[in-house]
Amino acid sequence: MAGNHGHSLGGMRNMKGTAADALQRFLGRIVLVTGGARGQGLAHSRRLASEGATVLMADVLIEVGEENARKLQDVGLDVRFIYLDVADPESWQHLKRVIEEEHQRVDVLVNNAGVVSVVELEALDLAEWDRILSVNLTGAFLGLQTMLPLLKESASPAVVNTSSIFGPSGAEGYAAYGASKSGLLGLTKVAALEWAPLGIRVNALVPGGVSTELNAAEKDGGVIPETPLGRRSYPDEQAAAVAYLASDDASFVTGAELVVDGGFSIR
Repeated sequence: MAGNHGHSLGGMRNMKGTAADALQRFLGRIVLVTGGARGQGLAHSRRLASEGATVLMADVLIEVGEENARKLQDVGLDVRFIYLDVADPESWQHLKRVIEEEHQRVDVLVNNAGVVSVVELEALDLAEWDRILSVNLTGAFLGLQTMLPLLKESASPAVVNTSSIFGPSGAEGYAAYGASKSGLLGLTKVAALEWAPLGIRVNALVPGGVSTELNAAEKDGGVIPETPLGRRSYPDEQAAAVAYLASDDASFVTGAELVVDGGFSIR
């Protein structure tokens, strides 16, 4: 599965000694990462916190999220786990109230939460279709709407939505997933257009295959045979792209799709 979200903290490459250690692009900034308990969301949380951010790792996976937040805290990063069901409007409202009380703003929103299902179109039932879209697309929509007032309070607001190469390219068995990720690209462009006058930049990350524990279910090496670089990416390689899009280094970038896929889309 391309661009999804299951990986342990220990599986990420050690970033110590890399350029990230020298950067403090997010010093003093408040960052919200959905799906932050593990996988790409955990990598994003670690990278942004390593550059000085205060990171809220939001997820439904309470035990895993709290454990990984503690591990990041133990190495001196300013992170906190907080419960969030991205498909539930009231859960978003609760989170908004917490952030308003504690921080008064959000500087960076990373809509990363996602689920996947591999079912042939003919066999895909409505309940499963609704489940995938409620998390992957409606969840991002709710995040954008709910966090907008807090983004408006930021001096350098930015949003990064996690799509997938299966959005623009499609893939057999990924009707709901591909539709949700394609829809997220459209949502990203609309938000970028509508919020440009507010100074809020909205961009999309488009990952190829990412090395996570969930890939074990994929047959024939997943997307690796079709990836010119011959492997899946590491989660921290995706996190580096998120850090760029969320930072002032991308101050004139909005409505963009940053493809990080090892050449999959040009094959």
